[in-house]
Amino acid sequence: MKVKFAGTWVTLSGKEVKVGDIAPEFIAVKNDLGTFKLSDIKGRKLISAVPSLDTSVCDLETRRFNSEATALRNTTILTISMDLPFAQKRWCGAAGVDKVITISDYKDRDFAMKYGVYLPNVGLLARAIFILDENNTVQYVEYVPEVSTHPNYEAALATLR
Repeated sequence: MKVKFAGTWVTLSGKEVKVGDIAPEFIAVKNDLGTFKLSDIKGRKLISAVPSLDTSVCDLETRRFNSEATALRNTTILTISMDLPFAQKRWCGAAGVDKVITISDYKDRDFAMKYGVYLPNVGLLARAIFILDENNTVQYVEYVPEVSTHPNYEAALATLR
């Protein structure tokens, strides 16, 4: 799959995830440097992959999902990036984000490769949304075609409502 990054087409590395797939288990790093596993989260999940929380679109996207979180029953919202856990924790504190769980893929790039969002030569994640049901069956996927643009919030949120 290809997406545009800074106006240039880039072929993503990893395996593309599709609606109907069972979401791959992955590990990442929590803000306290502990190990995060997808299987530790029960219920529905919205996974928002972003390049960096310190960019305007990623900032706005994460704030938007944080504000929507209280209206979404039995749903955990995860934002994953290559940002270091320390930076994620600092950003959440400064932004007042307290309903979205931020996790980092900087160490193993396990999520990046299993969900097909790795931008080679850039070392970041492409922007993508994955929604999983209680059994981790993928219900919604959006690989945003231009990494610097917003995802389709309404379509993703409609899937959860």
